[in-house]
Amino acid sequence: MSYLARRITQGRKKSYGMFAKAAAITEPGRDLIHMELGSPHADTPLPVKQATIDALLAGNVHYSHFQGLPRLRAALADKLRVKNGLDVDVSEIVVTNGLTHASYASIMALVDPGDEVILLEPYYPQHLGKIDLAGGKAVFAELDAANNFSIDPKRIEAKITPTSKMLCLVNPCNPTGRVYSRAELEALAEIAIRHDLVVISDEVYEEILFDGASHISIASLPGMRERTVSMFAFTKSFAMDGWRIGYLAAPKAMIEGILTITTNDVTHVNTFIQEGALAAVTGPDGILAKLVHEDKTKRDLVVSRLNQMAGVTCEWPEGTIYAFPRTAELGLPSQELAELILEKTGVVVEAGSFYGSAGEGHLRVCFGSQSIERISEAMDRLQRFFGSL
Repeated sequence: MSYLARRITQGRKKSYGMFAKAAAITEPGRDLIHMELGSPHADTPLPVKQATIDALLAGNVHYSHFQGLPRLRAALADKLRVKNGLDVDVSEIVVTNGLTHASYASIMALVDPGDEVILLEPYYPQHLGKIDLAGGKAVFAELDAANNFSIDPKRIEAKITPTSKMLCLVNPCNPTGRVYSRAELEALAEIAIRHDLVVISDEVYEEILFDGASHISIASLPGMRERTVSMFAFTKSFAMDGWRIGYLAAPKAMIEGILTITTNDVTHVNTFIQEGALAAVTGPDGILAKLVHEDKTKRDLVVSRLNQMAGVTCEWPEGTIYAFPRTAELGLPSQELAELILEKTGVVVEAGSFYGSAGEGHLRVCFGSQSIERISEAMDRLQRFFGSL
């Protein structure tokens, strides 16, 4: 196995978590309820499917522009201007194979060997393998758990060294469910500008907001457009996880390097899939509103039930499809607790420690991945389990 293959294998092992534990269970008839993966339960909206089918039947099956279909990028530029406050030219947009591909291309293009990349902890684990592949070093700045995992500028400032190059932001945040305030983002922007840091901003959950929460793209703040790669996808909002399509917006100075990566690993995203994405971004708002309403109904059920369980407390997530209940009072390490829950109940949840040491004492529960009936069954099983400890 080559050196690079070994590095990739190590990164994959870091990214599997409880999914791998559940996949190893081969008992016939074992009824597992998967709430560990961020895979939407809803079906992709019919207009998106139909646009893709029509594109196939019309013969749109050949090579297209390596940055993405021009009409799709034009629609995305309109969306970014209206919803995100970003004045982006179509030449500054790259259509990617999901947000994972967008972050991979950005990190590979912008991080040199020895560069330090700051992750807010609890962090998104998939960033680790990409930083490692680029030869960078991940550095962790803890969020303020006592204040519902808010951004603490002092903790970030303390992690900056002469080799700091990049800061990774996930907003709305996976796994905590936080939607960062303007004040938090302004403090982060001030640090990035003062220390000349590049920011990659994962905004895949931008549309999944609850209770009047407002999402702000950090690139829209003064001085941030020229140092930020803003990354989005249709994965969660439009239930298109298996379609593998997203996009990024970045200043022209970064685009050439990013395209060096994307044109060498995929050339471009599937042509007809992009027609489906175009239908999603230009379609009526009602489709998206219906999907988000379903997520809110599930959130309300999960969080209210978790807060009734012995030894469990849970803040109300402001966005995303995740609850992040605190279980520290039970005295069990989160990985041990997640494995015990799997063994005793068949409910698969992720250990908080999977997202770094700052996530210890928590579990991540995905409420977007199952029907309301299966979620109710999972909550019944968990309530019996926690009541028995």
